Amino acid sequence: MLRRMKIATIDKVLVYKGEEIAAYGFGDPHPFGTDRHDVFHKELDAANLADAIDFGHPRPAEVDELALFHSADYIDKVSRLSAAGTGWLDDGDTPAVPGIYDAASAVVGAVLCAVDEVMHGNYKRAFIPIAGLHHAARDSAAGFCVFNDCGIAAEYLRKQFGVARVAYVDIDAHHGDGMFYGFEDDPDLIFADIHEDGRFLYPGTGAAEETGTGRARGTKLNIPLAPGADDSDFHRAWARVETYLEEAKPEFILMQCGADSLQGDPITHLCLTEEAHASAAASLCRLADKHCGGKIVAMGGGGYNRRNVARAWTRVVQAFVETR
Repeated sequence: MLRRMKIATIDKVLVYKGEEIAAYGFGDPHPFGTDRHDVFHKELDAANLADAIDFGHPRPAEVDELALFHSADYIDKVSRLSAAGTGWLDDGDTPAVPGIYDAASAVVGAVLCAVDEVMHGNYKRAFIPIAGLHHAARDSAAGFCVFNDCGIAAEYLRKQFGVARVAYVDIDAHHGDGMFYGFEDDPDLIFADIHEDGRFLYPGTGAAEETGTGRARGTKLNIPLAPGADDSDFHRAWARVETYLEEAKPEFILMQCGADSLQGDPITHLCLTEEAHASAAASLCRLADKHCGGKIVAMGGGGYNRRNVARAWTRVVQAFVETR
């Protein structure tokens, strides 16, 4: 249940905050620290958008909601290792720190709360900063990602609301491999991903030739960018995404807007500015208004330069406000 600090109105943008999602992280010296939430909200507070925003607070996801995307064995593994507080959830990127199950569940719960609020017509736009954990596979963690809130949200939209055609659009520097391979044979999951070329960056996937399998062959769009690519390169790629989405006519848009594609991120090599994120967000809002009744939920994703995280995510929220 959403606990609102203000009276909800469809003309406002819903943004999530709270210690439950802020707790998602792995401590020093891991690059995914728990300070990312507060860095963003401090920047957002300074943007003078208070009159245009409502704040939502997360609730934990239920096990059956996690199971919409993840296997029962994997959910149990996360629960056990989280309680023990030792070991690894993958091959060495994602440690089983104490409480990570609860924090990851809260991330999923925040995203599902946002989906509920948008689908019930209380808001058109929503943003969850600590979310977009796009590397987690159906049966494993990967790349700092425990539960794939993006994949769970797509399955939830189908089961709970009967939304057949969900668009997932990803501008994180890393390829959203958990989403791509989780839905690679599904022609109704509309997938578009602009990312750094996998020959130079984890997870090494997302070649342009990867367009889906079986019935879904030709329905997925991967656009790898060379290291050093800037806003002009991004805008050329984005024109292809717009065309793809226009043809696909989605019913709901999920956006993963990782800030690690900005120049100066310590573990990636792209050179975008936050204006690329603002432009992409505004474009998706226009597409959502045209095809989806305005329905779009954005998730923060990656980003390990704190200033970039704060600026990029704030510009996404500003774009949501400006296109209401």
